[in-house]
Amino acid sequence: MDNLNAIFQAQVDNRWPMSQTSATERRELLLKLKRSIQTHRTEIKQALHADFKKPFAESELTEIHTAIDEINFAVKKLKKWMRPKRVPTPIVLFGSMSFIKYESKGVVLVLAPWNYPFSLLMNPLIAAIAAGNCVIARPSEKTPATGLVIKKILDEVFPTNIAKVVIGEIDLAEKLLELPFDHIFFTGSTNVGKIVMAAAAKHLTSVTLELGGKSPVIVDREVDLADCAEKIFWGKFMNGGQTCVAPDYIFVPEELKADFIELFKQQIEKRFGETSLERFKTEDFARMVDVKAYERLAVKIKDEKKLMDDETQKDQKFIPPTLLTDVQLNSPIMEDEIFGPILPLLTYKNVDTVLDYIRANPKPLALYVFSKSRKMIKKVLMGTTSGGAAINHVVLHLANPNLPFGGVGHSGMGSYHGEFGFKTFSHERAVLKQGRFTLSNLYFPPYDTFMSRLAFKVLRWLE
Repeated sequence: MDNLNAIFQAQVDNRWPMSQTSATERRELLLKLKRSIQTHRTEIKQALHADFKKPFAESELTEIHTAIDEINFAVKKLKKWMRPKRVPTPIVLFGSMSFIKYESKGVVLVLAPWNYPFSLLMNPLIAAIAAGNCVIARPSEKTPATGLVIKKILDEVFPTNIAKVVIGEIDLAEKLLELPFDHIFFTGSTNVGKIVMAAAAKHLTSVTLELGGKSPVIVDREVDLADCAEKIFWGKFMNGGQTCVAPDYIFVPEELKADFIELFKQQIEKRFGETSLERFKTEDFARMVDVKAYERLAVKIKDEKKLMDDETQKDQKFIPPTLLTDVQLNSPIMEDEIFGPILPLLTYKNVDTVLDYIRANPKPLALYVFSKSRKMIKKVLMGTTSGGAAINHVVLHLANPNLPFGGVGHSGMGSYHGEFGFKTFSHERAVLKQGRFTLSNLYFPPYDTFMSRLAFKVLRWLE
């Protein structure tokens, strides 16, 4: 704890020098980080594979590329983001000028998850540095190999008083939450998010909570079913299903159920292998992160009807790509976010019943609708809420840095990516500058002078 306090104090002492750095200085730090990531590219992929057998291609696409893309976008736009923003001033304040000045929040804490352990630590850290903050970051204890590589990279790039990775078990996270940070950025489960928010309240620390939830998929009757099955398959089983915006369950029209199941089966066999053994041996499918995660899901699908008879393997933390074909709304698998390679299939006659079900449950992090009908798409978007949404695809809304990424309600609060990340780690300071000539003194007492009475008449006229 003494070392932790020393790191924190070093960043507190450097808080003001860091906040006053120029766009050029911050861009140099980010570019140095980019070069280090590129240098350690192979180590990053090897670490992710060691932690939960994440395929190298997925590590490249969803971990390394996303971090580099975030850096490139910030470097390109940072000068514009940092520029004070002029805003209109009402006529009653004639003679004044108003603007918003973006200021760093100070010393921030990033608590990263295990499912995308590299990118979901790097991306908020990049935004925090772009906004001129000092950062302490803690990787998840569930992905130790990746945590060590991240520490190696950040130790090469940043002095301790700018950014530092600290590694440890849950007790370390608890000790970090006792410190009076200026902002906390947490990615993880809703239950732990509540703990983080309660701890932050003791210091009135602002928080960004990137949580999760059961993200639904609605398939319309007017749809290319083969295209739909392929995209849902990809989004569901990427990262072994351990993605916060992965399709969590799917509603299809009753009459399309059999066709969808057959198309989905074709995708599994095409992408992962035609036999159980081939699917087990494939290098393109990640494992559950630990035995606890495996056991949590294995018990829930034990009595469910499955599309295929592939066996789970505890010693390998292996749950095969699984489509549950006869799920009821009260099934155990529908209780919580799945966070694994299991997709429950439900059917509907009238889409209104689907919307009623979604609205009756906590707000999801993402929602997906597949349809060729503009009327149907509008009905779904107007009749539901979610952190984000995609039409005729899944997951891809995360890849656009011009869109905010974040949850709502139980799926989180606040957002980031691109400029939204810069603003998350910035204080929008309201500044009014008084010029030489002003009308404001007309509203000072005494109020019975001719000019004062005239000024108040003008106020009423402006109403």
